[in-house]
Amino acid sequence: MRLVRSVPAALAALVLFSTPSLAQRPRAKQTPDPTAAIDSVVQAYMAEWKVPGVGLGIIRNGRVYLQKGYGYRDVAAQLPITPKTLLAIGSNTKSFTVVLIGLLADQGKQARETPVKTNQPGFRMYDPYATEKLTPRDLVNHRSGLPRHDLLWYGRNFSRAELVARLQYLEPTHSFREVWQYQNLMFAAAGHLTETLTGRSWDDQIRDAIFKPLGMTRSLPQATGHDADPDHATPYELKNGRPEPVPVRFLEAAGPAGSIHSTVEDMLKYVAFRMSGGNGTAPLKLSARAEREMQSPQMVVPGEGYWPGFDLVSYGLGLVVASYRGHRAVLHGGSIDGFISQMAWLPDDSIGVVVLSNRGSTNPIPTMIVQAVADRLLGLPPLDHAARQRKADSVEARQADSTKAALAAGRKTGTTPSHPLADYVGRYTHPGYGTVVVRQGAAGLEIALDRIGGALTHYHYDTFESTDATSLVPFTGLVTFQSNAKGGVDRVLVPVETALPPVVFVREP
Repeated sequence: MRLVRSVPAALAALVLFSTPSLAQRPRAKQTPDPTAAIDSVVQAYMAEWKVPGVGLGIIRNGRVYLQKGYGYRDVAAQLPITPKTLLAIGSNTKSFTVVLIGLLADQGKQARETPVKTNQPGFRMYDPYATEKLTPRDLVNHRSGLPRHDLLWYGRNFSRAELVARLQYLEPTHSFREVWQYQNLMFAAAGHLTETLTGRSWDDQIRDAIFKPLGMTRSLPQATGHDADPDHATPYELKNGRPEPVPVRFLEAAGPAGSIHSTVEDMLKYVAFRMSGGNGTAPLKLSARAEREMQSPQMVVPGEGYWPGFDLVSYGLGLVVASYRGHRAVLHGGSIDGFISQMAWLPDDSIGVVVLSNRGSTNPIPTMIVQAVADRLLGLPPLDHAARQRKADSVEARQADSTKAALAAGRKTGTTPSHPLADYVGRYTHPGYGTVVVRQGAAGLEIALDRIGGALTHYHYDTFESTDATSLVPFTGLVTFQSNAKGGVDRVLVPVETALPPVVFVREP
């Protein structure tokens, strides 16, 4: 109408009378409802990858676009999953720890560039240079030089302070700040630093400084209380081709790296806060500088093993920064026994997505769902993410078969242990990893580090194979016993990292 009013009357009449009637106009092409397509793809992914339940939430243009549950939070009881269902978010916890550090930095407690040892004089790393120079920024962008060393925290009984004290005995695989290597222990150290700065537990700080202001009323900083919640999800792992329930994993000391349990509804509030630049409508405020740093590239992530389907992948502070089909993307995933999550947002397109699921380990669909949602809301031709994942699964299966074949080929047949099995029984210690206990069970030797371990099957000579298929971070590999000059078994070599020699545990007197 504005165009018609701006032209001379004669031309206006021509325009008006030459305009076809509604009946004569060609009908606009009807665009299918994206939510119907999203429903279809989520259900197809769940069926193929045998995922019991998925919670999905989408923000579009500043508003909640979709909140929905698919499948079951409890398969046996046929209880449906909902946007209010409580699930573990795993390593998506990391970004909460970084927000907490940002809040403390805004308060002048400690700048990200100030060495950790300034406020924690006893802080030590294996590398003396890292000890002197490592900062909070280094703690949360995976450039400490350490590989994962997950057996120090997974299923262990150490306190958070003890974990940090043992860092000095963990051998790095690269120089400090040389490369990006995913690492959980540094986030435990970051959480411990916040405790030193405030005199309050990380758990209480997360609850009071982040959950409460954002109205995340159903979120928990730890697994404590998960099973008692009336709307909680049972965690599942795939065993013999079908999902089987597993116990909820308690992280305790490593909580700042991955212990939060939340819901789709609550996580959408968090994502909305992050998409607002830390200054949304909630009473929680974070400086624009702090939020900008978190969502800016800090370290290049090599390859595409962690986030397939994304390009130009780098790591910010507790967040991945990447490109998805030419659109800027910020994202992170999380995995812990029986649960996998993914959160992502496309800042320039005002789209945010949260996916929570209750099948862990090799469950790829949270990332696939994020990408499928982005395809449809961006109006792009949908990609076949399932085909790409099938190919990746096939490659992984072949690699696993190759590893098993190499293990079998390396075995020397016809050998026996050089000692009676009772001679291997005992306690063996390492200053970082603590105590390995070897005992004799009904079927042979068993080995354990606190709450994880498994049976030892004779491989050859004084080497035994350890397997524990129930663990997310399996205690696996070839464990070798060694004897002293007098012939007594006095140490055991345990592989903890593929890029490092086995860790030597010395027998206690």
